Amino acid sequence: MLEELGLPYSVIPIDITKGDQLQPDFLQLSPNNKVPTIVDHDAGIHLMESGAILLYLANKTGKLISPMGDKYWEQMEWLMLQMSSVGPMLGQTHHFVKFNRGKSPYSEERYSKENARLYRVLDNRLKDRQYICDEYSIVDIATWPWISRFEWQEMNLSEFPDLRRWYIDIANRPAVQRGYGVPEKLEVPMPE
Repeated sequence: MLEELGLPYSVIPIDITKGDQLQPDFLQLSPNNKVPTIVDHDAGIHLMESGAILLYLANKTGKLISPMGDKYWEQMEWLMLQMSSVGPMLGQTHHFVKFNRGKSPYSEERYSKENARLYRVLDNRLKDRQYICDEYSIVDIATWPWISRFEWQEMNLSEFPDLRRWYIDIANRPAVQRGYGVPEKLEVPMPE
């Protein structure tokens, strides 16, 4: 989001494998001990949670969000889908399928099926539109990173042609390419 907006920023990496998220200074910014968190020194505020951060930055700049009205509420609907379903469910797929395979076959099956169902929801949504809510917005910015882990989820994007097209279009955005390299340079995963 910061790259899309062209806002200057500094990154302070939080290494969750070392417990950085449990340090008192970080907990003051993010009581839920999760990343990301943001500090806007100009406004004197700090925020945790991706959705809140995206909404704050969009409202602060007037970009990547529609003005209040029908289109705005459509964006909120799909942003909430990402916050309540896509992120949590695909995160569980990562936990059970990628990082803990074999520990709970029931969970692996449950979250893999839910992962596929959510991919179908997004694929159907994208059948007649370029972006989830027609114009590129915080909804796409919130959703795309979860789909970028399609390999961790053992998902074949070729089975979801409109989601695949959307994914590749966003992956090729210069701001996404730059942002994917923060805090360390990583290659954007591309489907075959």
